[in-house]
Amino acid sequence: MELVFATNNKHKIREISALLDDDFRILGLSDLNITEDIPEEAETLEENALYKARFVHERTGMNVFADDTGLEVSALDGAPGVYSARYAGEAKSFDDNIEKLLREMQAVNERSARFRTVIALILDGKEYLFEGMVEGEIIKERKGAGGFGYDPVFVAGGYDMTFAEIPLEEKNSISHRARAMRKLMAFLNDYNNQAK
Repeated sequence: MELVFATNNKHKIREISALLDDDFRILGLSDLNITEDIPEEAETLEENALYKARFVHERTGMNVFADDTGLEVSALDGAPGVYSARYAGEAKSFDDNIEKLLREMQAVNERSARFRTVIALILDGKEYLFEGMVEGEIIKERKGAGGFGYDPVFVAGGYDMTFAEIPLEEKNSISHRARAMRKLMAFLNDYNNQAK
């Protein structure tokens, strides 16, 4: 089955492709020559994911899924949340976002946080939503060179390494995106089996 992943983020495409079996072929936006930035202006992860999926579906007519992910920090009332990618401004710099987060949490002892991913799927004209979460905490300084986004400052519950220190394969087994993807994959497999 051919599916469009509504992103130009090669990190995300690589992570997702590593989770899929050979029945599925993932195309990114660059494979379809869609180069424009899809706006992320909604107030929730769900609305952003749906908007991105609809945007691509309307242009291509293809089956498509899109995700939106937020880091939700308890002490910051759930911020940066839906604004995670542009927390420090529209330049969308991971480094600037991490710096702002660490600055705001400098004197904070309550450091619990969670990553949450919502995936919107448009399949044969119908819309579906899938959610994945991982609880953890924000550490006081960056550690690790892997991953992307807030990975260098996030430690998942039960771990003593950041997402940036954990090997990709292991991160894929526990991450918020992996959990949402497993729900998506289970749904697609069922859908495939019923169609046979």
